[in-house]
Amino acid sequence: MATETKSDSQEQVVQIRRCACVVKGGRRFSFAAMVVVGNHNGEVGWGYGKGNEVPTSVEKAVKDCNHHKIRVNLNGDTIPHQVEGRFGSARVLLLPANPGTGIIAGASVRAVVESVGIKDILTKVRGSTNPINVVKATFDALSKLRNRDDFARLRGVDV
Repeated sequence: MATETKSDSQEQVVQIRRCACVVKGGRRFSFAAMVVVGNHNGEVGWGYGKGNEVPTSVEKAVKDCNHHKIRVNLNGDTIPHQVEGRFGSARVLLLPANPGTGIIAGASVRAVVESVGIKDILTKVRGSTNPINVVKATFDALSKLRNRDDFARLRGVDV
């Protein structure tokens, strides 16, 4: 099954950072990559990897995605209800939208939302706009989503 998810999932690079270490002969550069991997069917993960070259750091980030993978409850092509996610000083507000609205989001949130498979959503980022913290805040928001069956099971009520 692991091979199936590899072929179904697509990776999106959110950010690549270049870091310089000053040594005797000059500067030594290394790279850090933030990647989001999703199967467009409610499953998504994020990963962060560092390496001496960009492809190496992206590969490490893709491997790291398995540690931060979540399953998201969807309501058709949108989310079931309004939710806010927080990480550090980044705040991400996700709002369900009518069919045909599209994805109204910045680059970091858009990468996550597209990878999940959401087609209609409104978003707003408040506070820090650091792409790494915004991705983590978006994951926090998506993990808080509940559908009708979840509420019924939590409360012990039949719907």
